[in-house]
Amino acid sequence: MTMKKNILVLVVLAVFFAGCKKELLTPLDDNHLTPEDVAGNPLFAEGLLMNAYTRLPTNSYSFNEVATDDAVTNDKANNYLFMATGAWSAFNNPVDQWNNSFTAIMYINRFLQQVDTLNWSPLSKNRRTMFQDRLKGEAFALRGMFYLNLLQAHAGVTASGQLLGVPIITEALDASSDFKRPRNSFDDCMKQIYSDLAEAEKYLPLDYANISNASQMPSRYSGMALPDAAAAAAAVTDYNSVFGSVDRQRVSSRIVKGIRAKAALLAASPAYNPQGTFTKWEDAANYAGDVLSLIGGVSGLDPKGALFYTASNVNSINLANNVDQKEMLWRGSNQTSSNNMEIANFPPTLFGNGRVNPTQNLVDAFPMANGYPITDPASGYVATDPYAGRDPRLKNYILVNGGTMSSKTIWTKIDNPTSDAVNFLPTSTRTGYYLRKLLREDVNANPTSSSAQKHYPVHIRYTEIFLIYAEAANEAWGPDGTGTQGYSARDVIAAIRKRAGIAQPDSYLASISSQEGMRQLIRNERRLELSFEGFRFWDLRRWKERLTEPARGVIINNNTYTVMPVENRQYADFMYYGPIPYGEALKANLQQNKGW
Repeated sequence: MTMKKNILVLVVLAVFFAGCKKELLTPLDDNHLTPEDVAGNPLFAEGLLMNAYTRLPTNSYSFNEVATDDAVTNDKANNYLFMATGAWSAFNNPVDQWNNSFTAIMYINRFLQQVDTLNWSPLSKNRRTMFQDRLKGEAFALRGMFYLNLLQAHAGVTASGQLLGVPIITEALDASSDFKRPRNSFDDCMKQIYSDLAEAEKYLPLDYANISNASQMPSRYSGMALPDAAAAAAAVTDYNSVFGSVDRQRVSSRIVKGIRAKAALLAASPAYNPQGTFTKWEDAANYAGDVLSLIGGVSGLDPKGALFYTASNVNSINLANNVDQKEMLWRGSNQTSSNNMEIANFPPTLFGNGRVNPTQNLVDAFPMANGYPITDPASGYVATDPYAGRDPRLKNYILVNGGTMSSKTIWTKIDNPTSDAVNFLPTSTRTGYYLRKLLREDVNANPTSSSAQKHYPVHIRYTEIFLIYAEAANEAWGPDGTGTQGYSARDVIAAIRKRAGIAQPDSYLASISSQEGMRQLIRNERRLELSFEGFRFWDLRRWKERLTEPARGVIINNNTYTVMPVENRQYADFMYYGPIPYGEALKANLQQNKGW
């Protein structure tokens, strides 16, 4: 009986399917776009480009400093902690950029394949041409940026001694493409980056800004303003709709120049320039100088730039009135009011989790207010009162024992301890210090009455470009050489230290006469100025500086300051270069960097 029932069911189903129309069996639209969908719709096509924007690593702060001598974390599950203490491998790589960057590049390549075929504006042929140009320029610029990210994370020396970069892929791939591309040389990858950036500048404006008359249009579009006043007025309207201030956060030619300077600094650095080729340093200085010339050189240093993250500076941004921060070469859009970073990093008494703990190593790197390192007898440093008379940046960036945050005094000492004391709670500091930089003290992290504030992700600050110039100029021309720019590494560092609040005249800076002495000062200024912005991890590697400096903290008990080891750094020498992901190396037969 059961078998008869089963046969009957099969017969019924067979009749049903035989009578169905073919289209009834076609899968329903699952909201996934096909290449054909994208090719026919400009909005969908631009989505490919916007996907790349969302993949910029600087859309948020990484705090990879906790894998260096600048900080530790109290988060026992933090991947950077695992990496710094011996678990970094080609299988487990928290600083991996391979998948993210190559995915962005694949989207960009697909976009570039289609950008010239789409009708970007039904309103005007001129507007269509300008949109086509602008979007193409953005795509080339972003591709250059993502290749730079790949080189920083994955370029390296192989077992055979070759300095290799990553596979260069500039065409859209499909299922029939050969995915087993070998790694190109580092120099070839740099040529590709420079080529992409040069191509981007052909199409992009220096800045996105509205114009008022046709004479302000770039020469490539001047013909659009002919033959009469009506055509000129229409051309201005078209130009402002494409290149106007509404798009000021997208990649511009000014930003491209900044990316070029960053790339050139990497290429000139000891890890990637083992021969010490002079011209690479000169290129980096000149490229950085090209950016700085747009703001008047040293005189263009923003007096408020070191505190770009504070409430007064963030709240002053008013794009409707064309007011932005002078410090920002490239920043992201407003991240809607949030308090996530404060909840993560405020001390426990301010309802935070105290995640990023600056080290004694970093605290000791801040000089005295007279500019002298604390190890110099002329500094006036007093070990029993270590935070008095220091470079103002110390207390601006790091919360020390007895410091005030959000109108509350924070005590990290262990006598009469509060929950902010060293190791008092799992969320207390491990080093005796809490993070202050990047946090908004007008945020309330109390879960019963919390408040949030605006935060802007920063891609490139002008201070970074000044420091690129100083480093490269010193290596190319020495402390006082000016090249073609008219100012020296010493001039830049003098301006940065004066802004920081170092007493003038800066006698310590004046005492430095050698290239090596200036090199160490520049590296230290970079460490301080760019602290907690994701630079230290990469800087130590490109400089081939010591990676295994143990992270130290301080125990304060009855006004006695005892420096203590907090966390060892377990890196091997080959770790100046990161690994190629194990799976990628295996399936594509890519040469792995030495040691991995």
